[in-house]
Amino acid sequence: MKLSVIREVRTNNFNDSEIINKIQTLWNDSMQDIQKLNYKGNIYGVYHKYESNYQGDYTVSIMIEDNKKGIELSLENYKIFNEEKTDKESVFLTWHKIWKLEEDGKLHRAYTYDFEKYDPSGRIEIYIKEK
Repeated sequence: MKLSVIREVRTNNFNDSEIINKIQTLWNDSMQDIQKLNYKGNIYGVYHKYESNYQGDYTVSIMIEDNKKGIELSLENYKIFNEEKTDKESVFLTWHKIWKLEEDGKLHRAYTYDFEKYDPSGRIEIYIKEK
């Protein structure tokens, strides 16, 4: 799968007082750009360029599928978390579940590329790369 970056921002889950504003602005601006492209496929929130683990700085990018250019992601060694609900709160709660699994030694993350996949139907899946 090849993904092309629309926009990205650097942040931190615990030490960035502007995280909510940064991510909301990133999504809003990216969705405007995506509408201009008349793109109708899956949209991805990609987490990468990790400083360390989920407590360190990282980059979040909004990406779309693009077979001509972009980064190549293999779907090998990913644990997939399927969302029952399709809202921001359920995604947030799933990330907390992921962090807890990691803290409990039940999930061993590679910290390369993790992503949220937003299907046009509203379905959300979170992919976590394992070691």
